[in-house]
Amino acid sequence: MRSRTAEWFETKVKYDKMMEDGSQKKVPELYVVDALSFTEAEEAITEEASHYSTGEFDVTDIKKAPYGEIFFSDNPADDKWYRAKVQFIILDEKTGKEKLSGVNYLVQSNTLQNAVKNIEEVMNTGMQDWKIFSITETSILDVYEHQIKSTESKEQPAQ
Repeated sequence: MRSRTAEWFETKVKYDKMMEDGSQKKVPELYVVDALSFTEAEEAITEEASHYSTGEFDVTDIKKAPYGEIFFSDNPADDKWYRAKVQFIILDEKTGKEKLSGVNYLVQSNTLQNAVKNIEEVMNTGMQDWKIFSITETSILDVYEHQIKSTESKEQPAQ
């Protein structure tokens, strides 16, 4: 397991998909991209969608994701994404009472049970008390991390 904190955007793409009966149907699919702005998110998903879409496609929606950190699995069988709300138990310094502070995460797994294991694997490395409040399977198909493009200029040899 590895985790990555970034600015994530959920993007919906609608494109023509070949159905089992041979007909074409416009289908919406949900993807997550790492970007600094809505414009960069649209550019990133347009580039990624062009690799798997043979026809035209439309980016129909972009919104900031309700999570800032994603837990990526190393297991190739983990092909689903789960949204998990984890509550941290914190002590209010003024009142001395315990409070709960909720944080959302996106977790890669193949089953709900493995999603719980993956969360535990990452969260048990910390010192703070926590508990899982909820986990739900999402319709997210994939997550695309920002790829740093080389900015090195190719200098021409002096003549």
